[in-house]
Amino acid sequence: MRFDNRITQLLGIEIPVVQAPMGWIARSQLASAVSNAGGLGIIETSSGELDAIREEIQKMRKLTDKPFGVNIAQAHVKDPNIVEFVVDQGVKFVTTSAGSPERYTEQIKAAGLTVFHVVPSLKAALKAVECGVDGLVVEGGEGGGFKNVREVASMVLLPLVCSKVDVPIIAAGGYVDGRSMAAAFALGAEAVQMGTRMVSSAESPIHDNWKQAVVEAQDTDTVVLNRQQSPALRVLRTERTTRLEKELETNHVGEFGRAMDLYFGGDMEASIALSGQVCGRIDSVKPVAQVLSEVRDEFFQCLDEMSNRYLA
Repeated sequence: MRFDNRITQLLGIEIPVVQAPMGWIARSQLASAVSNAGGLGIIETSSGELDAIREEIQKMRKLTDKPFGVNIAQAHVKDPNIVEFVVDQGVKFVTTSAGSPERYTEQIKAAGLTVFHVVPSLKAALKAVECGVDGLVVEGGEGGGFKNVREVASMVLLPLVCSKVDVPIIAAGGYVDGRSMAAAFALGAEAVQMGTRMVSSAESPIHDNWKQAVVEAQDTDTVVLNRQQSPALRVLRTERTTRLEKELETNHVGEFGRAMDLYFGGDMEASIALSGQVCGRIDSVKPVAQVLSEVRDEFFQCLDEMSNRYLA
């Protein structure tokens, strides 16, 4: 069996799984593995290192002939010419996040690109559709990374947004396998985005200590920082983040200061490791191709089992 919906047709992919655009992580090594496995790899810009990003996109073209995209993280990229930068790279699909869809949607569409905007609420979804986006990434509060301080779980947010708009939707926050993908499709999505599962994949460039921390994590081993600040952050529980969780009056975005020592040096207390609650469901490091193959097989198996169990 194969997938065939608006997302697979629009993006030209076989498996409707999109890799999350994680700073310093979502580069050619990981993104090409996702695209080659039939999903959609995404190159990040949230690191702000546009010269390096240009090189990563060039590497992508050598590593895969499959579709891929770029994320524009508005709060983190200060270059006023970021859209021209993306267009110049020949990229056809863009996700925009961490800012207003009013800022870049018209410019991106005028250049002939497809654009999806990341939204954490119904209000934000309606605004993005009004601005003319081609689709949405609907991100529940379970997901890792930068969050809305008024988080809404995917089980509530996804069907709510799907009931109010008619654009294709990528569900994000809480998706890690074929069963969770089937649940997302039942709620109205046509693809899922995976972040933590990709962070802990074999092709992820981060240090093995971080991957092992995900594998060993329990379902309660994420912490939300900045609940009274903005943006909120869902991160892995460590000694450092457990302490920071109690410091309600402080904005902890500055805690990324020694990020490279964490990301590539393996010091789990040097910075904060962004992670979704699905870390509690990940029990091994796997190659991306195996992850996507298992997602596809389990998705259709789940539909078949439900049909046999519940339909007369």
